[in-house]
Amino acid sequence: MTNANILIVEDEAIVAKDLRNRLTRFGYTVPAIASSGQEAINKALELSPDLVLMDIKLKGQMDGVQAADEIHKHLDIPIIYLTAYADDNTLERAKVTDPFGYLLKPFKERELQTNIEIALTKHQLERQLKNSQKWLSTLLKSITDGVIASDMQEIVNFMNPVAETLTGWQESEAMGRNSSEILNIAHGETRQPIENPIKTVLQDGRVAKLPENTILIGKNGQEIPIDDSTALIKDEKNNIMGAVLVFRDITELKKAIEIRKKQAEQADLVAQLQAVNQIKNDFLNLVTHELRSPLSNMKGIIQLLEVYPLSEEFQRYLEIIKAECDREMELINDLLDLQRLETSSYLPLAPDVLVLEQWLPLLIEPFQARVQEHQQTLQLNLPPNQVTVISDRTSLERILIELLNNACKYTPAGGEIIINLPQNTSLTASRTIITVSNTVEIPASELPRIFEKFYRIPNADLWNQGGTGLGLAIVQKLVEQLQGSIQVESGNGRTRFILSLTDLAPTSTTQQK
Repeated sequence: MTNANILIVEDEAIVAKDLRNRLTRFGYTVPAIASSGQEAINKALELSPDLVLMDIKLKGQMDGVQAADEIHKHLDIPIIYLTAYADDNTLERAKVTDPFGYLLKPFKERELQTNIEIALTKHQLERQLKNSQKWLSTLLKSITDGVIASDMQEIVNFMNPVAETLTGWQESEAMGRNSSEILNIAHGETRQPIENPIKTVLQDGRVAKLPENTILIGKNGQEIPIDDSTALIKDEKNNIMGAVLVFRDITELKKAIEIRKKQAEQADLVAQLQAVNQIKNDFLNLVTHELRSPLSNMKGIIQLLEVYPLSEEFQRYLEIIKAECDREMELINDLLDLQRLETSSYLPLAPDVLVLEQWLPLLIEPFQARVQEHQQTLQLNLPPNQVTVISDRTSLERILIELLNNACKYTPAGGEIIINLPQNTSLTASRTIITVSNTVEIPASELPRIFEKFYRIPNADLWNQGGTGLGLAIVQKLVEQLQGSIQVESGNGRTRFILSLTDLAPTSTTQQK
């Protein structure tokens, strides 16, 4: 690294002059030479050089090790020791000051230049890493979710301000304590303790969602309903280093759910829901940009951080934040899609003649890798003769993808997903029926609510699945737009979605696909 400014600290004038001549030949600049420890400190503070070559044995009461220690208190400058002494005591004292090199006199010219270049490069990389860590730390402390990280022994080694507020523990108090002591969680109704999710993920090696109606009991006794996401922290060799818990206060969400339940019990439910929907639609139309902009900014910061060399631990934090941004963006997009479907009595459709034997295999192809990964099977049963339907390709594709996504989420390992087309078209000459089924049974009492917005089957978290709770509501609206119907049946260990379609009136440009 040429043009670097190097301060020489050497009390032998001849040796100092020789060093200056060598450094000048290397292309470096020597702004000053100091002959004592105090002079070295003064020159360093005055000039802020890029590196200091420090002789350990100096004239006066202060030696080079003491001078280096004082310089480090004020400046972030790499220091290389030049000394004729290699005794253990001197070496141990020098090591405490974290030097970037230790050269024994006499040394070769090439050895000196190599040590200087390595020290300058290493210092630059360390500074970049510190800046990246500072960026990431600031980001973690700025998000609205609580974050707690622990090592393999469940000992807390990081908490952000939101986690401090929710738990009632300051990071300085929590550091070094077992995470179970900080995370006092229980079931909101039974008050039975719930096992620490950090402990669970470290023992089982997999993400485990907290059950519904979980509360966090803070240090001051305050109870807060929470939702969480837990993941392992691994190094570059895939060895487990610890775990991280991201959790959020869902008090407002639970209040909204309770309000919604009370509204459902009132006699004028239809009128009230229409009013609520109108408010929601106006709100979404007004703040669509405001909802997306913060997430876009966060994703931009994440992309910026990804170009910096980060440790495996901080990379994992970054991945968690990125996943949370994607989850929020998915929710916003689903909300906007549902809003458009609810507020438009008719959406423009482009009817196509779809040959299902040709079209369906292409549609399900992206799901094959997914079902194999989850040890599921995906089967398509086609009739011996050709089946066509005149429908809007985009809407029908969205319907089937949502149904397949739903089936993949809740089908256990070893289960099967089946798509059936009618084997006897004479029985369904006026309509086309497509059945999507999977090996999960839903209680009969829950089926009437299956297409409601934000509705999730009780204990659905046992499947460890997320989602916006809007997919089936969007499916129902799209089916209505296609002038069809959809029903759900469940029994004998299977759930079946039965999609019935009638041909749309073809346009003059309708083509077979």
